[in-house]
Amino acid sequence: MPRHFPLCDIRRRLVKHRLVICLLGLSVCPLAIAQDASQLAAIASPWSGSGGELGFASANGNSTSETFNGKLRLRYNEGDWIHSMDLFGLRSSAEYTRTLDDGSSQRFRQTTAYRYSAAAASGLQLGEHRQLTANARYERDDFATYDRQGSFSLGYGTRLIDADRLLLDAQLGPGVRRTHEAETDQTRTGLIGRSQLDLRYRITDNTALSNNLLVEAGSYNTFAQNDLGLSVSMNDRLALKAGWQARHNSDVADGKRKTDTLTTVNLVYTYK
Repeated sequence: MPRHFPLCDIRRRLVKHRLVICLLGLSVCPLAIAQDASQLAAIASPWSGSGGELGFASANGNSTSETFNGKLRLRYNEGDWIHSMDLFGLRSSAEYTRTLDDGSSQRFRQTTAYRYSAAAASGLQLGEHRQLTANARYERDDFATYDRQGSFSLGYGTRLIDADRLLLDAQLGPGVRRTHEAETDQTRTGLIGRSQLDLRYRITDNTALSNNLLVEAGSYNTFAQNDLGLSVSMNDRLALKAGWQARHNSDVADGKRKTDTLTTVNLVYTYK
């Protein structure tokens, strides 16, 4: 005789089957979510290499001074194009005592350095480590012979050294520059030749040396700026950096020095 199951037994078995299916689904969901997360993490950020630096120093007592400098670097990759922007600001002030005509003394605060600059570039990749570049730069320096400088250039860039720890990139091309001389209130425009060398050397896994040399040579002035830096990483995003900058103008006013230097110790944040 055929075996008959009560209706309640059939319902119990259906409930058990549904429970097993649900548990299997819940066990598979975390694996799928983890796979999606790993795929998203594998996608490289287009803002690789972006970050900023910040440094501040203050002295009080017999002498009072304050110095602030900051940098912001943005790098964006879009297919065969690489876009970048660099911002820099420096401000320094000091207090000093001046004797008045009546013999009394009074303390005054005076700005001793005020400079900011902005640079933007776009590069079209022609192949591995080769590109055509367009560069624009503007700076304002209230204590220099040329208190305003702006330039635009086109060039060709390539990698000269590509080793495990050492990289050396170079750019070269023509451009145009416009300057304003503070003392004579004279504005001049002329053609320039622009060259740039960018060296990066990784000493250890968390210590790196960098040096960037920019030269803009024209008929009435040759401008050169060299930035040397040594950075020590504390983690993937934070680092301490000691920097030394030298700026040179071949044509300056009487009483002005041709070369200015700046030494900094900054906290660096890198967005990866």
